[in-house]
Amino acid sequence: MKHIAMTEHMITEKPFYLEQANELLIAKTAYHNRLPILLKGPTGCGKTRFMQRLAWELARPLITVSCHDDLSTSDLVGRFLIKGGEAVWMDGPLTTAIRAGAICYLDEIVEARKDTTVVIHPLADDRRELPIEKLGETLSAPPEFMLAISYNPGYQSVLKDLKQSTRQRFVSFEFNYPTPELEASIVQEESGIEHQLALKLVRLAAMTRSLKDSGLQEGASTRLLIHAGKLIKSNIPPRTACKAAITETLTDDHEMLAALEEMSNSLF
Repeated sequence: MKHIAMTEHMITEKPFYLEQANELLIAKTAYHNRLPILLKGPTGCGKTRFMQRLAWELARPLITVSCHDDLSTSDLVGRFLIKGGEAVWMDGPLTTAIRAGAICYLDEIVEARKDTTVVIHPLADDRRELPIEKLGETLSAPPEFMLAISYNPGYQSVLKDLKQSTRQRFVSFEFNYPTPELEASIVQEESGIEHQLALKLVRLAAMTRSLKDSGLQEGASTRLLIHAGKLIKSNIPPRTACKAAITETLTDDHEMLAALEEMSNSLF
């Protein structure tokens, strides 16, 4: 199969990523054994950054698809479009990734329609094939292609769960928030603030995460801490930065907002 140019999808600079449990080594080993990978964990804990780092280390293009409940099989595989009065076939991102020998990352796969998820089954087992029904052909994935999917178990429900028939095709990684010291190092590196200030943000995050079963849907992610850190680095007062980047982002409930603001004020 002739690979197409994918320069715009290449990660050219080494993404900052701190390993927690040899996940990069295991993922690279899975890649060389032509095995797909599944990332599970809360939002903003580093899954996307991990994929960027993996793509950089493997020197492969990375095509990311943010899944949603209207995502159809045609959105992934491709469709005929009318151009100049003629029907012209346009590859979808999954087909493009296969043809290019790229890494295709389907983010939040459980958000996609169930019939869409099924299309990846023959691609995620030892067949490594993608049937393209509208073209009447089956595309075989080259050795360089890798399939990766992710989801957030915290949002699981009966309607939005990952079927065993899907998940048992993958090598799986559980992502969680790092240890406080490691998370502070990430926030410091990404935002440019001092380590002690980063530790305070991490303490605030821990407080918000403890409220997850008490009315807060999700605690502050590492991503939100980095946002707050960047505001502080740009001379926004810490309390104001935390309100804008963390508390107001997490909830609209006035009582919960007051509780979160009190937590923030106790630290800054």
